[in-house]
Amino acid sequence: MNTEPDDLALLGLLQLVSPALPIGAFAFSQGLESAFELGWVTDEASLGDWLEGVLADGLTRCELPALARLHGAWGEGDDEAISAWDAWLAANRETAELAAEDSRLGASLARLLGSLSLLPKDLAGESPALPAGAGYVTLFAWAARLRGVPRRPAMLGFAWAWLENQLAVACKALPLGHTAAQLLVERLRPALVVAVDEALALPDDELGPALPGLALASALHETQYSRLFRS
Repeated sequence: MNTEPDDLALLGLLQLVSPALPIGAFAFSQGLESAFELGWVTDEASLGDWLEGVLADGLTRCELPALARLHGAWGEGDDEAISAWDAWLAANRETAELAAEDSRLGASLARLLGSLSLLPKDLAGESPALPAGAGYVTLFAWAARLRGVPRRPAMLGFAWAWLENQLAVACKALPLGHTAAQLLVERLRPALVVAVDEALALPDDELGPALPGLALASALHETQYSRLFRS
């Protein structure tokens, strides 16, 4: 039986975005749990509005365009660009919890890739070096490139994993029924495509998240008395 490279790339992407990937993404809510506690998000409609806002003003202007640039930099073996975009992402984490989430997920993914012998080797210039303490997006971009996943599908997969995790948080903490979660998937699937389109079109000087509400929710979550999630 012949196995097409595109098939293996697709399977590699599914592996990367699977909730079963053992990196601990389920432990983080990215401020959403605090938004529940504060009464900012209370039902399916308000959750959809929150997610649309985070997608448009956050992922579209931060993680997704950075992922696109990191994907290209890994392919070109550009150490300087990889380090610069990894540092840029770290600088855009506005709270201690958001910074810890990115670094911990990055470290977890690095350990997993290391156990699979899939980390960059940086031997005799054969591959670029992994920045010290690299964040999650940087590791995701490397793994996608290594698996032969093109840039756009990698971005769509990343956005899908974010949406799926946020809905899982809501199902545990809001609570949100699974049917309502699927209705939100139907509502937001087109928005994921638009987000990738816009992220690919943005120049470097227009990047940067604009999410004061999420930053405030995340900061308040640090002292929230009762919580299920680490962010």
